[in-house]
Amino acid sequence: MKIVVIGGTGLIGAKVVTLLRLGNHEVISASPSTGVSTITGEGLAEALSGAEIVVDVSNSPSLKKNAALAFFEISGRNLLAAEAAAGVRHHVTLSVVGTNRLPESGYFRAKMAQENLVRASNAPFTILRSSPFFEYINGIVEADAEGDTLRVSPAYVQPIAADDVALALRDVVLGRAQNEEIEVVGPDSFRLSDLARTILAANEDPRFVIADPEALYFGVVLRDDTLMPGDHPRFAPTRFEDWLRRAIAETLTPAF
Repeated sequence: MKIVVIGGTGLIGAKVVTLLRLGNHEVISASPSTGVSTITGEGLAEALSGAEIVVDVSNSPSLKKNAALAFFEISGRNLLAAEAAAGVRHHVTLSVVGTNRLPESGYFRAKMAQENLVRASNAPFTILRSSPFFEYINGIVEADAEGDTLRVSPAYVQPIAADDVALALRDVVLGRAQNEEIEVVGPDSFRLSDLARTILAANEDPRFVIADPEALYFGVVLRDDTLMPGDHPRFAPTRFEDWLRRAIAETLTPAF
């Protein structure tokens, strides 16, 4: 079976490509660096020729609202049109838990536009909404750093390891099209502000975290449950504390 992974050289995409190749599938890692662009269309038809499944884990290079919207709309239209021409039978998109609850955020509006294009197409599809990755939490909490102080929302979040997202995507790809959104989250929920304190302590960072309900997340104020999943998500196994312990150990391991 031929599977094309759009964004196949990124954090999640590279992991998905590796997992699918272990199943002896023909897997194409598609990205601008491999000569495939969903924006210009370069190499797209060739990459999708004979493909049965397409996995879109691409992301906008800019989080600014206009740039993100342009990326997801142009990329989505070009990709779905190329899939229709190639006879692709299952389109899988990676999205974000809470996308439907953050219309005030330019980035999340852009993600919703991407989802809407998929839903409006005639292609069988599955949209996998993931909670934030452990690997990205540090960048999230650093977004509003001011000197020795970080103002972070105390809203709840149920973050997940990137490896677990890749595993969930593999299972979605190898299953039947759901024609709906499904969610995958980590096993435990935390307040974002508490996660920030844990990360700073693990990095021996002396900065102070203020739990600020008005702190912005991708440009918007969060409610307690904005980033939490619905009633029936898939729960991933990796706990944040275990992931953090391994991540710190890896940074301390000398390279030879």
